[in-house]
Amino acid sequence: MRVFANLDELAAAKGEHLGFGEWHEITQAEINLFADATGDHQWIHVDLEKAAAGPFGAPVAHGYLTLSLIPLLVRDIYKVEGLSMGVNYGLNKVRFPSPVVVGSRVRAGAELAEIADVAQGKQAVVKVTVEIDGNPKPACVAETVVLLVP
Repeated sequence: MRVFANLDELAAAKGEHLGFGEWHEITQAEINLFADATGDHQWIHVDLEKAAAGPFGAPVAHGYLTLSLIPLLVRDIYKVEGLSMGVNYGLNKVRFPSPVVVGSRVRAGAELAEIADVAQGKQAVVKVTVEIDGNPKPACVAETVVLLVP
């Protein structure tokens, strides 16, 4: 984990790749829970037999499930000390280049693309790439926007 002593130290890392998180296995139970939480029970996610005969050969995770895992996948990549809080502010751009088949392992890499002063502290744009173990195409590429308050 890369640890920054403060926001100024983080700002000095603009343009740098911050590292990679730990691998996380996508399970059918996780997919089913996400389907229940969102009401998205499309067969490619939850119907094991039909999905096995479908275009991906197995159930696949929802793209938004992959996106929602970013806080989990990034938490071991970097940390800024001395913050009172960090708040998700939004997303600039999100793409899902490759499906995540159940049983796949994913991890995130993070790059500090932008950082700017705002009234409450700093606003950072972190480009997060969610990789799939053994797949050259990523599962998700997202520009996350985070408000960091000292």
